[in-house]
Amino acid sequence: MSQRREPTARQMRLAVELRRLRQAAGFTAIEAAALVGVQRVQVSQIESGVVGVSEQRVRRLASHYACTDKDFIDALAAMAADRTRGWWEEYRGLLPKPFLDLSELEHHARFLWSVDMLFVPGLLQTEDYARAVFSARLPELTGEELELRIQHRKARQKSRIPYEAVIHEAALRIRVSDRDTAKTQLAHLLELSKADHITVRVIPFDLNGFARASSTMTYAGGPLPKLDTVVRDAPHGSILLDAESQLTSYRMRFRMVEAASLDPDRSRDFIHELAREL
Repeated sequence: MSQRREPTARQMRLAVELRRLRQAAGFTAIEAAALVGVQRVQVSQIESGVVGVSEQRVRRLASHYACTDKDFIDALAAMAADRTRGWWEEYRGLLPKPFLDLSELEHHARFLWSVDMLFVPGLLQTEDYARAVFSARLPELTGEELELRIQHRKARQKSRIPYEAVIHEAALRIRVSDRDTAKTQLAHLLELSKADHITVRVIPFDLNGFARASSTMTYAGGPLPKLDTVVRDAPHGSILLDAESQLTSYRMRFRMVEAASLDPDRSRDFIHELAREL
């Protein structure tokens, strides 16, 4: 099988999970290779995402590793069999890889949760708001780079998966551009909050004892909890977290933030009042 020049985040996740299974079973790469009759280098390449792996081989490896979690094995086998080339592939080579990885993650997610403290989340931004955010980037983007990012963001917004966004009041009040852009963005949020698949909650400034204000994140639900993913912003792009302890921690963190926020109806009233103040 030919080697991949740049494995996607989903391909890397499958590779990581297979390595975790082997390590949990106490096998070395050499021992695992002997079990399925391949060279050690092939196991190493599979576990680094450099080459693909068939559904049948995933099941054989899981059997040798004495994994009895049928749902987990089925999910890994489905990942191995997936040959989806999504809409984001048209941006390959044009946008940095994290943009494509995020699109792929959202495409396969069963649900999305987000907590945003300084900006309206990308999936809920108007074009003018997104343009202002991208235009503030340093070093400055070229006109072509700016338009590619905006079009990519608009394509992401076509998703219909269940999405719950918790937004701090700071993000709603910060003007990334001018008054008109801010008013239009708030009106857009109010309209989107009526959609069946979108829930918007607000964290007001006057919430007492809220010490989780730095918890900006996106949580993407996988086919089962151990295949969920957390996305955190970093200085040079997004980072994806998938260790089981991390997933448990961020899952609990989101539920605490959600419980502290206003309910959807009160959140709509809050956003409406903000819009009236502008």
